[in-house]
Amino acid sequence: MKTLLAAYSGVKKGTGSSILSALLELPSAPWLSKSKLVKHLQAISVLQFILTFLALGIASTVLLVYLFCTDCWLIAAIYTAWLIIDWNTPKQGGRRSTWVRNWTVWSYFRDYFPIRLIKTHELLPSRNYIFGYHPHGIFCFGAFCNFSTEATGFSKKYPGIRPSLATLAGNFRLPLLRDYMMSGGICPVNRNSIDYLLSRNGTGNAVVIVVGGAAESLDCAPGLNSVTLRNRKGFVKLALEKGADLVPVYSFGENEAYKQVIFAEGSWWRQVQRRLQKLLGFAPCLFHGCGFFSTESWGMVPYCKPINTVVGEPITVPKIENPAADVIDMYHTMYINSLTTLFDKYKTRFGLKETDKLFVN
Repeated sequence: MKTLLAAYSGVKKGTGSSILSALLELPSAPWLSKSKLVKHLQAISVLQFILTFLALGIASTVLLVYLFCTDCWLIAAIYTAWLIIDWNTPKQGGRRSTWVRNWTVWSYFRDYFPIRLIKTHELLPSRNYIFGYHPHGIFCFGAFCNFSTEATGFSKKYPGIRPSLATLAGNFRLPLLRDYMMSGGICPVNRNSIDYLLSRNGTGNAVVIVVGGAAESLDCAPGLNSVTLRNRKGFVKLALEKGADLVPVYSFGENEAYKQVIFAEGSWWRQVQRRLQKLLGFAPCLFHGCGFFSTESWGMVPYCKPINTVVGEPITVPKIENPAADVIDMYHTMYINSLTTLFDKYKTRFGLKETDKLFVN
């Protein structure tokens, strides 16, 4: 009983060491060492993230509909009324929670891979920024951990800067999932939401856009260093219109988390993936990781591969209400060159060869 109370106390205080200490007081087993217990806690923290984003929204919607058919219909009605009243909040800066961003579970999440945030230059709180995040990977583990939690110490490394990771707007139409995402500072990747953050929310805002999007996730696999960027110019135009500086970000190891079957362009399977991507907003990838208890088996758990997210040097962008096409092209080229330079500078430090190149598609 004392052990359970100690564990509960650890959860309330948010101290992972208290939780771990309480668990270690349980009767020991020869097959469960401290290191294995910690690793299992880390794997569970990653699995809850995956299952939350895959199933929470759908499960909550089904539950809400079901409650309307029961004696608890009033609870469903009250929440639905609140949902209608609160509908535009995601597009107006959201509702981030410092408490949620500092949950202990994110420290376990970080340490599973592990994930690190590398700062290369100072960012001024008097400016707004658009971070271009590359590559997408399967689940954007690096983007989520670094910019939607405080596990890697973003606020300490960049004081005065508020990161907002932009993701599919459709996620914010699903009950509970929308609130969960907003608590981490996640926002819809649409014009209204980003306009609000960069024009009506003061300065010190950093909107993180995974530029390659769902299309890029179809080409991510271990050993591949390619980004979908050549024809992605919308974020550059937006930066010019708002006078927000562009910051290239590259996560070494993001593509190593899962193994994926990549179908050739023009093949029947690739066409199916493209059509479903347009219909659903995300790409149905055929991938696998390892099992929960063994790295030799297949499963949903990602491989333990380090993810090192390097935040590059900001590109100063002037404010131009209606930027001409040649101006957009010029800053787009500057961004590509800056990203390539960032990749080349740090690639050998994080396990790549000097001869490895970044392919911009």
